[in-house]
Amino acid sequence: MQYYITPETYDIVSVEAPAADAEIRNVIFMIGDGMGLEQVSCAWVLNHGKLNLDNMPYTGISRTYSASDLITDSGAGGTALAVGQKTDNGHVGSDSEGEPLYSMLDKAAKLGKKTGVVVTCHLADATPADFCCHDDYRYHYDAIIADYAEGGVDYIAGGGRDYFGPKREDGRDIVAEMKDKGYNYATTQEELLAAPLPVLGLMSDDNLPVAQERGDLFRKMTARGIEALSEAAGEKGFVMMIEGSSIDDWQHENDIEKAMEELLDFDRTLGDVLQWAAADGHTLVVVTADHATGALTLQDGDLETGRIGVAFGNQSHNGIAVPVYAWGPGSQFFTGIRENAEWGQLIASFIK
Repeated sequence: MQYYITPETYDIVSVEAPAADAEIRNVIFMIGDGMGLEQVSCAWVLNHGKLNLDNMPYTGISRTYSASDLITDSGAGGTALAVGQKTDNGHVGSDSEGEPLYSMLDKAAKLGKKTGVVVTCHLADATPADFCCHDDYRYHYDAIIADYAEGGVDYIAGGGRDYFGPKREDGRDIVAEMKDKGYNYATTQEELLAAPLPVLGLMSDDNLPVAQERGDLFRKMTARGIEALSEAAGEKGFVMMIEGSSIDDWQHENDIEKAMEELLDFDRTLGDVLQWAAADGHTLVVVTADHATGALTLQDGDLETGRIGVAFGNQSHNGIAVPVYAWGPGSQFFTGIRENAEWGQLIASFIK
């Protein structure tokens, strides 16, 4: 059994939701990769019995199996959420035959809304690719990254400089190509916070540094994205996907300390999002996971001290259904048990 007490706890936000029938202009979709109810339960204990997720008044359950396997991977799991259709493991933004599927971000762009993606992983990874790219194999990194140059997402922030040029076998410089299309390129926090849309922010060569090392970078990347998209979109609104990508990575390593610090950073970021959305009054916020990871069990602990004792059952994904949380106008519809693709369809139905 592994025991852990986080070195830093925090107070959660207190927000008042707007009227349930308020006009929905913006949709913010947050995905905790590998974040099942067991992971959330551990984080809740670590933060002494409180999380910003506690603000979410409506909850549901998502079944995560893919079109090909009972145990989904992030490619198929994320695609189902992004496009509202199940696909085979290994596919990103494509159906079981490899044909392109278009995400809620594509729908939003066609309606004149602004779009954004913020992740803690490298941008060739499965979940951002599910929303922005199309391929029948998630590890075709060169082809996946090239899709960003054609996708037209207005605010892109994450890791992965190497995948845009230095590690490419085809010799293309995707950063240069995106600059030619008008993107403002940022590699530091200062540059990102100052850059006008459209933005390509590559904040590291690969994944972002772990939560304990990166400070509030993820929160600032998210806040800047919301600010820039909101200002540019006006009343037309925006749609944004925000992923706590590395919750999953460290559970594959069975490293409870790093996994929990990633989840707590994700929850702090959610607190920022909810405070902004409460002031805005026209934003639906949805939080879920693409799957759970590590067959984690909470076996011991103490709320007063914030101590957990856990055991991992494997180093892979599992087939346990995951929670869905919703806040804001339209959130009252996010209840019950649905397929992951059905949740994706429901979210997209509010993009008008």
